[in-house]
Amino acid sequence: MTRTARDDRAQWQLIPDPVGTSRYWLAVVSRDHVRCGVELGVAQANHGKRAPVERMRPGDGLVHYSPRTGMREGAVVKAFTALGMIEDRPAWQAEDQDGCFRPWRRAVSYATGVREVPIAALRGELELTSVPNWGVVLRRGLVELSAHDFGGISRAMVGA
Repeated sequence: MTRTARDDRAQWQLIPDPVGTSRYWLAVVSRDHVRCGVELGVAQANHGKRAPVERMRPGDGLVHYSPRTGMREGAVVKAFTALGMIEDRPAWQAEDQDGCFRPWRRAVSYATGVREVPIAALRGELELTSVPNWGVVLRRGLVELSAHDFGGISRAMVGA
């Protein structure tokens, strides 16, 4: 079954993938950058590096977690801020932006109408946060999530 995130909240209730072929990712990105990515229908990870986006495959689920509004600055957010699915297109390097930054990207179908969910609201339910010093893991920038965690986060974000 082909799944799409575009305006179909019922489809998001099917996650995690019952066949078990999808992987699930948590990208740590400022809220400002998440909003730009959602508008463009793209995702970047680890400051535009190639390797993280190459690990993502079509049909994989993606959740963005935003610690702050801006990169290393701004108001504290500490919430899951976007939910999407990797599209069936290869990673590509964006055109030159302001002289030298050419980030690698993946196309993403983002769910619409989702709500931001503070990580504190789900902390007791997630495998990710069940270990001591779980916040250190988030410094990697892109973290693979369990199907359990992705399902819990996506249900909370779509209000299911």
